Amino acid sequence: MLLGLVVCLTAYLAITVPGDWFPASSPRAFDASMLSVSRGTGTLVNDELQVTAADDSGLILISQATDLRAEDYAAIAWVATDVPSTATVRLLWRTQQAPTKLNALPIEVESGRTLPVIVSDNGAWAGKVTGLALAIQGPLTETVRIRGVIAKPMGALELLGDRFREWTAFEGWSGTSINTLSGGADIQALPLPLLLAITIALAAAGAALYTRRHPGSFPSAWPVTLSAFFLIGWLVLDVRWTQNLGLQEWQTAKRYAGKTSREKHLLNEDGPLFDLILRARTVLPPEPVRIFLASDANYFRGRAAYHLYPHSVYFDPRKNDLEWTSSLHPGDWVLVYQQRGIQYDPSKQMLKWPSGQTTPAELKVVVRGGALFLIR
Repeated sequence: MLLGLVVCLTAYLAITVPGDWFPASSPRAFDASMLSVSRGTGTLVNDELQVTAADDSGLILISQATDLRAEDYAAIAWVATDVPSTATVRLLWRTQQAPTKLNALPIEVESGRTLPVIVSDNGAWAGKVTGLALAIQGPLTETVRIRGVIAKPMGALELLGDRFREWTAFEGWSGTSINTLSGGADIQALPLPLLLAITIALAAAGAALYTRRHPGSFPSAWPVTLSAFFLIGWLVLDVRWTQNLGLQEWQTAKRYAGKTSREKHLLNEDGPLFDLILRARTVLPPEPVRIFLASDANYFRGRAAYHLYPHSVYFDPRKNDLEWTSSLHPGDWVLVYQQRGIQYDPSKQMLKWPSGQTTPAELKVVVRGGALFLIR
């Protein structure tokens, strides 16, 4: 099975290494503190550049002065997350031999993350590279976070190291963790389960061929040998899962140990929503009342309902529609959290729904992203 693993990795490297397998140069990293915001609005927060808005033309331009020898680096990787899928993203660079020429290559975005760009096969990637830039064209739906840019030689050892870090990357709890873990980083060039599956198939094929040419060479029956290969692969994935569970337990204890129930809720992912609910409970009547929930996210509607019980909470757990707006009566309450299209006119004390319908309402609680209204 070890031979099958070596064959798989060798084939992978033969396909993906763009140049020398063992280049003399090492990766060059430029962190967020070294970047400049040439177009758009951004600030440095906790070792990452947070870009909150584009310029008037809808362009974001992040630049970095460099002194790279093009022949030493085969790829450029911008470390950016929460990039809109509808945006046009490009890698830009200038060279010493043609300082007035701006070169560009498209950057692919997957799950909001920018992927590395192979530049070694581009004719303009030559000589001394004096500057790199990240261009994002299009409206932002949320803050884009940029941790830096890395010039990568893309040698064999570097690629293997990248894949290993992807496989062992910490994967925190998510909405699907009760059923499955994807196994490491969100985006993987070579997922570990796929590698192990191919390795087991090659090992099984090799064992079958060897047994056919040398009968009786394996002390165990063929099904037992195949089962052993499968169990080895399963054990590798279980070790990775156990390592991730240990890290999750440590982080959970570090985050919540010694905190009160209220403090734990406020530290949770829906902490801002819980804060809104706490404020809402100070003005809600003690007896159960009708409360209608509006939020673009199914999760937030469900969590808000859980925190508001035993009030009579009305919401659809599967889809966000506001058909109930026509059923509101004086004395009803409406809690809005991260919902687009709802407007409130405080001078007229009037709620305006996305349909254009209006409802008299009094603003009782307001926080960033949410509010509580009493229908009049």
